[in-house]
Order: sequence, then C-alpha cells, then structure tokens
Amino acid sequence: MTLDAHAFMETITKRIGFTDEDKAILKANATWGKDIAPEMANHFYAYLGRDPEMSEILNAKEGRMHRLRETFTQWFYEMFTGMDDWGNAYADRRWRIGLVHVQIGIGPQHVVPAMAIVVNAVGQKLKEADKNEELRDALSLICMIDLAFIEQAYIEVTSAAVLQETGWTEGLFKRLIATGAGSM
Repeated sequence: MTLDAHAFMETITKRIGFTDEDKAILKANATWGKDIAPEMANHFYAYLGRDPEMSEILNAKEGRMHRLRETFTQWFYEMFTGMDDWGNAYADRRWRIGLVHVQIGIGPQHVVPAMAIVVNAVGQKLKEADKNEELRDALSLICMIDLAFIEQAYIEVTSAAVLQETGWTEGLFKRLIATGAGSM
C-alpha cells in the first residue's frame, strides 16, 4: 500500500476538477500569495497553538515552530506557483509534507480545522484586495488537493504499519476495514 505520489496527484487533480485555468489564475496571483503567506502561517499556528496537545507537539523541540512557519509560508506560496506546473515535484513535496505531519503528530483532526481557519482568513484577504471569485475557487481546489495528500499520508502509514506488524495481506486488511466499518 505504498502511495505513488505522481499518480495520486493526477487522479485527485482530475477528480476535483483542478484545471489549467485554475493554474493560470493562481500563477497570476503568486506575488499576492507570497505576500500574505506569513500572515496565513500565523493564523494556522495560532489556531493549533490554542490546543494543549498541539502546543506541546509544536514546541517539543527547539526551533520547531520557526521551521514549521517557514515551511508553511513556502508551502502556501507553492500553491500559487505549482513549482513545476503542479507536476511530479509538487506531488513529491506534498507527499513529504504529509509524512512530516504524521511523524510529528499533527493529525487530520487538527490540520483540517486549522486549514478552515486559513481558508476563512484568505477569504477576508481576497475581499480586502478586491480579488475575484475565480481566485478563491482555484485556491480552494488546490488546498483540498494538498489536504488530500496529508490525509492519505495517515492512511498509508497506518496501513503499512498494520500490514508489517500482522503479516496480513492487503486484501485481508481491506476486507477487515470494510467489515469493521459496516458493523459501526
């Protein structure tokens, strides 16, 4: 159950309807995205920092918060540039970001609401800058693609760990999950 980040990017891009027009809109607004990125990092980490569990994780190591803010700022800007037109390098980077979330313990239950805070803050900035709805829509799509990578990292890491520890086949594991979900 190892994720092919390139295939996942292609599939999720088609599934969500992220188009060349969306890419062009984001690229045309890359400078604006870079300018607001640090403020969006502040919103993201202010939200996470209010939770005692997350605050402990975020501050567990000297300099972690600084590095996380820098990474978030770069990540946010990359949503506008696509790095390589939202291709393989973009997919690889998003996969690595998802794995880091898993490694340090920032789970989907924390990331998804924190991203909702950012999306709301971006919406306010869009209004202040008199930006159009097309930019909001394109940014929403790429945010959802990026969140899909983070959530998929949790699924992939968890599944791989269970398969390794139990020796089960992938087919058996999927049947057990489906059966378990059906009984809840």
